[in-house]
Order: sequence, then structure tokens, then C-alpha cells
Amino acid sequence: MADILLSALVSSMVGNLNTSALQELGIALGLRDELDNLESTLSTIQAVLQDAEEKQWKSEAIRNWLRKLKEGAYDADDALDEFATEALMRKAEKEKGVTSQVSSFFS
Repeated sequence: MADILLSALVSSMVGNLNTSALQELGIALGLRDELDNLESTLSTIQAVLQDAEEKQWKSEAIRNWLRKLKEGAYDADDALDEFATEALMRKAEKEKGVTSQVSSFFS
């Protein structure tokens, strides 16, 4: 069951990388290449996970590796969530500033 959750988590992380707010912040901070590299790495991890999930029933070492990878994936997901939250906050502040300027202009 943990293996299925791990695959879903990695898939969710790849999806989070493609949100518009995160992409905009990545471009603004000059992190576009790093985000692309992270997406590529996560896609590779996802492929390896699929193979490991099939083999885990035969190997205690693979089950142990999946457990450790899951812990690391949760940490990475937390960091990505913080980055995405920051991106949304910056986007909201930017939109609020534009709305305020438009309101002032028409007042």
C-alpha cells in the first residue's frame, strides 16, 4: 500500500511543478532550468518506482529502499508545497496591487 501512495505522491509533485503560479515564480527568480531539471528527475523516479513496486514483493531490500524513498519524497513534497504557496502569495499580492492601482485610477 505504501508503494501506491509513493507513486501518487511523486505524480502529485510533478503536477505541482506545472502550476502557473509556480512557473511564473520560477521564471521571475531565474529558476526555470532548475524546475525543468526537477520535473525530469521526478519523471525518472516515477519510472524507477513502477519497476520497484513490481519487485518489492520479492525483495526486502527493495521494500526498505521504498520506505526510505517515501520519507525523502514527503520532505521534497513539503518543500515544493512551501515554494508553491510562496508563488501563490506573490501572485495574489501582485494582482491586489494591480487592482488597487486600477481602482485608484478610476476614482
